[in-house]
Amino acid sequence: MKHQQIDRLWTLGLILAAGLLFTINLGALPLRDWDEGIVAQVARDIWRAPDGSLTWLYPTIGGEPYLNKPPLMYWLIAFAYQLGGVNEWTTRLPGAVLSALSVPLLYGIGKELFLRRTPALLAALIYLTLLPVVRHGRLAMLDGALSCFFLIMLFCLLRARRDLRWGLGVGIGLGLVCLTKGIVGILLGTIALVFILWDTPRLLTSAYLWTGIVLGGIPVAAWYWAQWLHYGEKFLTTNLISQSLSRIWTPIENNGGAPWYYLLEVVKYSLPWLIFLPQGFRRAWEHRNLGWAKLLLVWTIGYLVVISLMSTKLPWYVLPLYPALALVAGNLLSEAWNLADLTGFFRPVRRPYPIAWVILLGLLAIVAWSGCLYFNFFAPTPKPDLALILITVAMAMTTAAILVKWRDSQFIPVLLWGMYISLMFLMASRYWIWELNEAYSVKPVAALVQQGTPTGATVITSYPNYRPSLNFYSDRQVIPANEVYRDHRPPLHTAAAIAQYWQQTPQPYLLVDAETLNQLALDSVHKMGEIDGWILVTHQPTTR
Repeated sequence: MKHQQIDRLWTLGLILAAGLLFTINLGALPLRDWDEGIVAQVARDIWRAPDGSLTWLYPTIGGEPYLNKPPLMYWLIAFAYQLGGVNEWTTRLPGAVLSALSVPLLYGIGKELFLRRTPALLAALIYLTLLPVVRHGRLAMLDGALSCFFLIMLFCLLRARRDLRWGLGVGIGLGLVCLTKGIVGILLGTIALVFILWDTPRLLTSAYLWTGIVLGGIPVAAWYWAQWLHYGEKFLTTNLISQSLSRIWTPIENNGGAPWYYLLEVVKYSLPWLIFLPQGFRRAWEHRNLGWAKLLLVWTIGYLVVISLMSTKLPWYVLPLYPALALVAGNLLSEAWNLADLTGFFRPVRRPYPIAWVILLGLLAIVAWSGCLYFNFFAPTPKPDLALILITVAMAMTTAAILVKWRDSQFIPVLLWGMYISLMFLMASRYWIWELNEAYSVKPVAALVQQGTPTGATVITSYPNYRPSLNFYSDRQVIPANEVYRDHRPPLHTAAAIAQYWQQTPQPYLLVDAETLNQLALDSVHKMGEIDGWILVTHQPTTR
């Protein structure tokens, strides 16, 4: 079989495996706060806008101008709404599809970097079995799409070293990045530029490259110019300053952290592949005169340093780093892989693997077995489905540790298969969006609000935090009471704010918990409904 045919089969296999993992059970759980609820509201406003409206160009959220991010992903989700209606599945589908496509893209990048199939394939499979990549890629967020477009840019850049015509795709990929997350494109474009300067500076004289940058930049520049003409200085101060550049020096919405925040994120969520990264980076440094090592060093060091120095820290900011980590680990494990261990023929003398691999895999197995026993027998509420996920992880880690001890490279497919199956079980369960357990169930309360209030009503709640998902499902603006009078001096606590709003508003709608309602002792209260401890009230109707 020709090499191209083999590559096509592997690419097809990666697409199918990624497509299944990224879409299984995709619409079964409610949307998450914050990002999913906000993204869904903006996309729905675009979808429901009347014909001839310019909402697609000037997005809104709840009818108010939305100046946070460029509109590409909102356009894609609105298109999905047009095809399949407004629901969780169509909200998450565009991001999930783009995230799934990033897996075969990484395979192509690996082929261009290493000129061999094995490290490229291992890198793609490692990337597919990283928990944050799969979980955040399935959510209705911008970061899975961002990683996909960045990989398109890098793939075209690497191909352009052999065929300058691929330089056209570099600019188009960069344009897609900028239409997804704005000035993040400057950081990712700078990473590509530094790599070119170090590895292939002749590309900077390519007319194809600069033509592609112009073609990709035209829609970006047009959108920003349209916003400036429409909103003026308000757009500049909101989009470019408060929602973009200010994240560098100010923790937005108190989302701060130490400079090593993202290192801890990688340590927590890149297991078991984290085990192989130290030696993988050592190998990259030793071969830093080669193109693959130059790209991976610039990518990982440059991106990690910049996001670590930013004041705003959010877990998903690190997602564009994971493809590079997968390439580092895949390249190292390709050296450890021995096909003879699988076939049994012409088996050479096996070299021992580092004892640290055995120890760390063994520790992971112990933790997984302990978690399995806890959730099966000792938890206050047994969770057999969660125990099943941990059994899969435990069996994979145990078997891999034994194979590493035996110097058998089959530990690599065991880890890959075990992680894939465990992630499949996790995504098919109700646990993959664990943040939903941090607050009350949103859909029943949203149904109460929607049924009890007129269209366009504003609802004040005693819950202390915004819940964009509640706004999406109820199709109403539900605002925490402590935000209504946020500029009041001295600040009003929740009960005082609700009491003042109740007195000053002719037709108030309150969503309050029973304890707060009893504490307030409001007059002329009309209860319109109650569910899960939340009560919707307004003024008692007057009789004539």
